[in-house]
Amino acid sequence: MKHTAFLTGAASGIGFATASALYQRGWTLGLADINSTALQQLTEGWDAQRCHRYSLDVTDAGAFTAAVADFAGHNGGRLELLFNCAGILAIDRFENIAASHHRQIMDINVLGVIHGCQAAFPWLRQTRGALVINMSSASATYGIPHMASYSASKFAVSGLTEALQLEWEEYGIRVCDVMPPFVSTPMLDSQTAAAPVLNRLGVHLQAADVTAVILRQIEAPRTHRTVSLQFALAYGLSQLLPRRVTRAVLRFLNR
Repeated sequence: MKHTAFLTGAASGIGFATASALYQRGWTLGLADINSTALQQLTEGWDAQRCHRYSLDVTDAGAFTAAVADFAGHNGGRLELLFNCAGILAIDRFENIAASHHRQIMDINVLGVIHGCQAAFPWLRQTRGALVINMSSASATYGIPHMASYSASKFAVSGLTEALQLEWEEYGIRVCDVMPPFVSTPMLDSQTAAAPVLNRLGVHLQAADVTAVILRQIEAPRTHRTVSLQFALAYGLSQLLPRRVTRAVLRFLNR
């Protein structure tokens, strides 16, 4: 039986890397991105029977519902995987970011995930072994200075993931996320302002590193799966130590 997946943010970075990996493994894909031109160009030559493209603004709940329904309709009502990857980032001091931009971050990073889960639920529910993977972040462990609203959005994704993991158990739907630290993607590379924490820790991951972890989530889901050994150790310690220790470390890194 063929595997089916619907992915957002599929025209760049982690979304495209994951789409490519799944396509190479024979999956049938619904690929969504607000940048339909880039999506078309990047997937030129892909088998039209296994690649369905959607121009999608994830903040539009109705459009999201229609896109997922269309994709499921092409595949006998089956949807094995929803990967909520679309997201945006703004690095700067909190007061320097316009209120409209803070809202856009929350709308895309949080409401986009909610809309995806709502749109996909009817199809996930009727697919044996269905899975949702949400894109979270190391920033969901403790708020990162100069990335305040982004961190807040990822805390929300983490909480949503935990709640749905329990709530949807009765339907046989597994819900999990991935938590990478800083990754070299167009989203990060396009930033013009600097964050001291980012400058001190550096960027050591590529999109392919995150995709490898996503593939492990598909095989053996965990509620939260970290990316990179360094962050895995830091995350494990953060769950054991008082939060004031994490706060002290971040205060030091933010100097």
